[in-house]
Amino acid sequence: MEKLRIGVLGAGMIATHPGGVLPNLDSIVDRIEIVAVAERTRRRGEEVAARFGIGEVRDSLSQMLTHDDLDVVVNLTPGAAHGETNLEILNAGKHLITEKPLASTMNEADEIIRVANDRGLIVVASPPWLLDPRRVAARDAIRGGAIGQVAFARSRSSHAGPAAMSWPADPSWFYAKGAGALLDMGVYGITEVTGMLGPAQRVMAMSGITRVTRVVQGGPYNGRTIDVTADDNTLLMLDFGNATFATVDATFNVVAASSPSLEVFGAQGTLNLYDPFWANRGQPDIEIFHAEQADWETLDVSALRDAQDRFDRLGRGILVTHFVECFDSGVQPVLSAEHARHTLEIMLGAQVSAQSGSAVRLNSTFSLAGSALDA
Repeated sequence: MEKLRIGVLGAGMIATHPGGVLPNLDSIVDRIEIVAVAERTRRRGEEVAARFGIGEVRDSLSQMLTHDDLDVVVNLTPGAAHGETNLEILNAGKHLITEKPLASTMNEADEIIRVANDRGLIVVASPPWLLDPRRVAARDAIRGGAIGQVAFARSRSSHAGPAAMSWPADPSWFYAKGAGALLDMGVYGITEVTGMLGPAQRVMAMSGITRVTRVVQGGPYNGRTIDVTADDNTLLMLDFGNATFATVDATFNVVAASSPSLEVFGAQGTLNLYDPFWANRGQPDIEIFHAEQADWETLDVSALRDAQDRFDRLGRGILVTHFVECFDSGVQPVLSAEHARHTLEIMLGAQVSAQSGSAVRLNSTFSLAGSALDA
C-alpha cells in the first residue's frame, strides 16, 4: 500500500509543540509521508522542515497545492483563515484535516461539505474530543440509560487564556476580533455536549469583555500588554428539545477548578466526568450516581486504559491518525465536517443571541446514532 502524501499548512505551535501534530505521527509512519510544509515566514518553515525531515518548503498554500505528490492537507492556520483555505484545499482535489473552527460563516461551511461530497473527499475536523475514550464511555453510558432521561448537562470548556500561561508564541491574536474565547475554547464544550446529546435546536448566550487589556504572564512574550477586542467571557445555553438543556462556558477567566468538567443530570441519576487537564484531586475518570441505590458508582474504564494512553500520547496527531484509519477502512469520520458545521452555527448563533438578547434557532444537524434523549 502506497504511503499517503501529506502537506502541512502552517508551521506554528499546533504543528510543532509536544502535543501538536508533527511530533506525534510515529505510529503511522508506515502509512504517511509529510512531503511539504507551507509557511508564510520562510525561515520558520525551513526550521520546521529541517526538524521533522520534510522535503519541501512552500511560501503559500497555492504553491504547495501545485505539488504533484500530495493527497491530503493538514490546515493549521489561525481560525479566521479556515473557510477560504479549506475550500481552496478541497477545490484542488485534496483530502482535508482541519483545525477548529471549520469556517467563519455558514455559507463557507456548507460549501466545504458540498465540495467534499461532490469530489468524494474526506474531511476530518478538530477538536478530537469524541475520540477520547473517557468521553466515548460517558456517551455510551448516557445513551444506554445509566442516568435515565437527560434533563440538562453542564460542560466546562475553558481555562484562564493563553496570556495567563507560558504560551510559546505570541498570544495576542487569541484576544483580537475574529478570534476570542468562544471560537477558541467554546468549541470544545459545544462539541462535547452535542456529541453526548445530539444536535441542538436553539442557543442563547451572554457575552462581553471582562478586561480591555491582558498582560502576558510567561513564555517569550512575558510582560507584553495585549488589547482585548474580542469577547473573553461567553456563557451559552443550548436547547435540545423535549425540555433538555445544556450550559457551556467559553471564557478566558477560569483560573482554577476542581469540579467535574462535564456533569449530566438525568431522571435516575447523575454522570460526572473529570478531565485530567485539571488536577482532579484523585477523583475517578467517570462516576455515576444511581438514584435508586442512592450511591455513587465509579465507572470501570480499566479496559480503556491502552486506548486512553494512546489518545493522550498522540495529542493533535490523532487527527491525522483518525484520517488514515478512515481512509483505509472506508468508514466515515467520527470528527465529521457536519458536526463541525453544527458547532460553528451554535457559536455564530451565540454571538447573535448575545447582541439581541433572544434565542436563536439552529438549522444544521449531523448524524448521531442513538441519543441520550431517547433514554
